[in-house]
Amino acid sequence: MTMLLTVLGIVMFAVGLLFSIAWHELGHFTTARMFGIRVPQFMVGFGPTLWSRKKGETEYGIKAIPLGGYIRMIGMFPPGVDGRIEARSTSPWRGMIEDARSAAYEELEPGDEHRLFYTRRPWKRLIVMFAGPFMNLVLAVAIFLGVAMSFGFSTQTTEVAGVQQCVIAQSDNRDTCVASDPVSPAKAAGLQEGDKIVAFDGKPVEDWSTLSDRIRDTIGPATLTVDRGGQEVVLNAKLEKNMVAKKDADGEVVPGEFVPAGYLGFAARTEILPLSFTDSVDRMGGMIENGVESMVALPSKVPDLWNAAFGEGERKEDSPVGVVGAARISGEVMTLDAPAQNLFAMFLMLLAGFNLSLFLFNMLPLLPLDGGHMAGALWESLRRKVARLFRRPDPGPFDVAKLMPVAYVVAGVFICFTLLVLVADIVNPVKIT
Repeated sequence: MTMLLTVLGIVMFAVGLLFSIAWHELGHFTTARMFGIRVPQFMVGFGPTLWSRKKGETEYGIKAIPLGGYIRMIGMFPPGVDGRIEARSTSPWRGMIEDARSAAYEELEPGDEHRLFYTRRPWKRLIVMFAGPFMNLVLAVAIFLGVAMSFGFSTQTTEVAGVQQCVIAQSDNRDTCVASDPVSPAKAAGLQEGDKIVAFDGKPVEDWSTLSDRIRDTIGPATLTVDRGGQEVVLNAKLEKNMVAKKDADGEVVPGEFVPAGYLGFAARTEILPLSFTDSVDRMGGMIENGVESMVALPSKVPDLWNAAFGEGERKEDSPVGVVGAARISGEVMTLDAPAQNLFAMFLMLLAGFNLSLFLFNMLPLLPLDGGHMAGALWESLRRKVARLFRRPDPGPFDVAKLMPVAYVVAGVFICFTLLVLVADIVNPVKIT
């Protein structure tokens, strides 16, 4: 049964992956068609074609390797300075440029002269290239908000799940009391499991974040108003100063860091609660911010990835994962001992995170990524405006093909990184804890 559930999770992720890729390419496709650019191919995947069908002027198909997709637009690069689109050079770097230029005109047909990508104004090309990543962002936001507002997330409440017996500094990394440990303020005040704290020092509290902050800010006497079996009970507590986990500006615990603060000594019950639209948007913003920070930190992850793949290094929880690793996690999710709706919500969040990563990755201003073409369109627009400002001749389209040698280097780096992540995902995968 476990194997069947694992396979189900992997298949679900594969379907979600293919849909995400097709959804990305649909953004490019629809905007390209909107601006009159001819698109002879719409493909999901790379490598040998498994299935294809031509409808109108476009061939739609699925290829064997589901690691991406593409649409082929006619005239991605302008002709060379001599007006030719086919030329040969003994220089390997020049040859790359000419090969890229020739490929952009492979399927040129009579009447296509006015349907070329490079002939469109820069703002139109910018929209076409941005539309793909934007579709992934839309999908990520839609999934996240749907899960957050309908299903919810694990949230700490003001209900007591358990009372600590003594005061132990959280920095001590132990949970067993010794004779020298003082009795916890919660136990001394008579707080019980199942109590729901509704007010602290006479001020109402409705969520854990507010209650936690007030506890941390208080050292000394305080009153606790609790709902115990439908009746309000007022308890008198004397909060102790203790070393507790540090929180960042967003209220999240900073691992491994501790600060002196007020301490009551109880564990808050955790429940899965839907979020409001405002809270969902705020949390989505945090998710995007974390994604940007993770993208910036990718180069620093390479040594740990190498040690995890080829040495005895530990695979960290925040380690980058590839398609294989994500599929493996999806398979593990389906084997967890949890209600089906919880598992499906976790799978959807995994898919949302994948789409957010696609958006951020493709926005990098590097060829052959969408962001590289966008940067080329912006540069062309800028230099044309400068030329008009100083009444100089129009410099014409920016020849992105001249950057193809750099694009090959970038692609080579990405391929090496992808292979490194793949090896790590196989020999030392990130596991659910």
